[in-house]
Amino acid sequence: MLTRVAGKLPCVAVAVAAALALTACGSDTGKDEQDTAGKPSAPAGSFPVTVDHKYGSTEIKKTPKKVVTLGLSDQDAVLSLGVKPVGTVDWFKEKPYGKWPWTKKLWGSDTPQIVGERDEYNMEKIAGLKPDLIIAQYSGMKKEQYETLKKIAPVVAQPKGHQDYMAPWQVMTRQIGKSLGREADAEKKITDISARFKAVRDKHPEFAKQTLTVADSFEAGKYSAFTKGDPKAIFFSELGFKLKPEIDKLAKPGWNVAELSAEKLDVLDADRLVWVTSSTQANDRIKAEPFYKKLKVSQDKRDLFVPYEGPDIGAAFSFNTVLSIPYAIDEILPLLTAKN
Repeated sequence: MLTRVAGKLPCVAVAVAAALALTACGSDTGKDEQDTAGKPSAPAGSFPVTVDHKYGSTEIKKTPKKVVTLGLSDQDAVLSLGVKPVGTVDWFKEKPYGKWPWTKKLWGSDTPQIVGERDEYNMEKIAGLKPDLIIAQYSGMKKEQYETLKKIAPVVAQPKGHQDYMAPWQVMTRQIGKSLGREADAEKKITDISARFKAVRDKHPEFAKQTLTVADSFEAGKYSAFTKGDPKAIFFSELGFKLKPEIDKLAKPGWNVAELSAEKLDVLDADRLVWVTSSTQANDRIKAEPFYKKLKVSQDKRDLFVPYEGPDIGAAFSFNTVLSIPYAIDEILPLLTAKN
């Protein structure tokens, strides 16, 4: 239940694959936001629209009714704008619909068809759904796949100017909003989420004085630290924490993780260290590692072990979407501010 990107795979942890609000700030808006998240406040904008992306630009001639999403978290922003995708990909055998607390209500009893796993798409299934729009934002879709898919329906590929899986949630939300003719709604959601992050920073100015690292470990002796372009690192940065530039220097080009051996765990030493883990057994294994025990962050108990699911805290800030962020904020703040 972890998150890591091997090569071009997304950084969202998953136990099944073995391995992706402010109540504490005095706000009670979380429930209201989730209740209205899938209800657009205004009618769809005018069409046609043209959306630029990694592989060029795509013209969408009319309001999309049947949408297929091919990115790990794309369905969240689509759902938030009042559209239920007819097809999605199943990244880690998790079923991307109805599972997460921030999307259950919006999906209701509807279930999209699974049209692939990770970045492997079943073109026949996609074509069979007769979509009028295909969205692939948080994905590693290749040019050849794009060329095939655009023969089925207009395709909005990954945002240009960003490595795969490293576009900020704001950018992906805007791309999706424009594609659906819901730019104003998308901008409103971005503004609301940004305000929630700011409220946290205002209430906890101490975060800005602290350096934080995010890590996971799938197996003994192997560890991953997330770079500044990963959704998890972005989430904590927006809460106000500083990130360690050393991690980015250690990562391979195009990767959102720096892979570490036990001997290299010293790079994780920071004011705060957040582990996204799949089980208490994994936690115990990490804590028992002799090199880890030497870290001051471990000795001072400034490390935090967060489950990917059950509760779904790690999944929420791994997805880092307009739907999952409020849940992530509400769940992580009490853990970050708890006294040892």
